[in-house]
Amino acid sequence: MSIIVSIRKRENLSTRDFVYETLKNRITELELKPGQKISEQEIASELNVSRTPVREAFLKLSQEDLLGIYPQIGTIVSLIDLDLVEEARFIRENMEKAVVREACQIFEQEQLFKLESNITMQELCLKNESYHQLLELDDQFHRLLFEGCNKLRTWKMIRQMNSHFDRLRALRLESNLEWDMLVSQHKSIFQFIKEKKEKDAEQLIGMHLNLVNFEKKELKKTYPDYFS
Repeated sequence: MSIIVSIRKRENLSTRDFVYETLKNRITELELKPGQKISEQEIASELNVSRTPVREAFLKLSQEDLLGIYPQIGTIVSLIDLDLVEEARFIRENMEKAVVREACQIFEQEQLFKLESNITMQELCLKNESYHQLLELDDQFHRLLFEGCNKLRTWKMIRQMNSHFDRLRALRLESNLEWDMLVSQHKSIFQFIKEKKEKDAEQLIGMHLNLVNFEKKELKKTYPDYFS
């Protein structure tokens, strides 16, 4: 319990935000499985908080389509909705095409060094089969593109829509789908930005974000109970 308290203090979160962030992470990382029933009392006891912030977190997560709250039944982790996955992918593809075009124009050595360092870590994770950390580095790579273009608020907005997309990605940890292709495409995107090849970077980022369209069919077949 002291670990949970120290995390909350370190991140300077209110109790409500702490409960919300904790539950959202557990849902997107599939610690709480699609279709799993959870209760306010259980979560409140586990996190050592009152039921009020848990109730508030449940409501917020239901508004984000991550929880379903049903009278007489209870609260259930939402199944992965492929329509929401596609909407998030559509937004990301179009926003990131614009961002890589801008990155080709304005990125200097500092931004390029951060991207290259990230890719070096990705390659190490790939070699060591550290796929969970590789997934985190994947997120960081895309964040660096927005951050380097001074559009971090845009990235945060996209992240708010990305929860169902993220759960699909988390399933890759158990399926090991095309990790080498993921890293290879990141390397090529970096090279195109470095060489200021806008059209090539834009085309590849579109292909990169369309990988999910090929993966979702296989993942739905492997985990049919996780999808609506």
